[in-house]
Amino acid sequence: MYITFAVEGGEVTFQPNIWGMLIGVILPIAVGLVTKHTTHPGAKATLLLFLSALNGFLTEFIAAQVSDAGYDMATALWTWGGSFVLAVAVHFGYFKPAGTTDWAQRNMVK
Repeated sequence: MYITFAVEGGEVTFQPNIWGMLIGVILPIAVGLVTKHTTHPGAKATLLLFLSALNGFLTEFIAAQVSDAGYDMATALWTWGGSFVLAVAVHFGYFKPAGTTDWAQRNMVK
């Protein structure tokens, strides 16, 4: 499903599922900002799963509202799963080795 907005000089096409995946990239940092460094990793994983679910369902809800299409539960579930897998992969593949999540916890949470 694509949502097109008319802007001066052309159109902008918005694909909600892609935005849902991009939000999945920043979810590990969001988890780091709302948890302490000593929080159990299982609790962090559960929070990441919840935020990914929220991302998937809200992305599809917004897409359904803006495009006047029906809510597609399968798309919401795929966005949920995809954003969770992407968030875990980005966390363990980039953020954790680079220290990004630890840095965010140390410097942005008081």
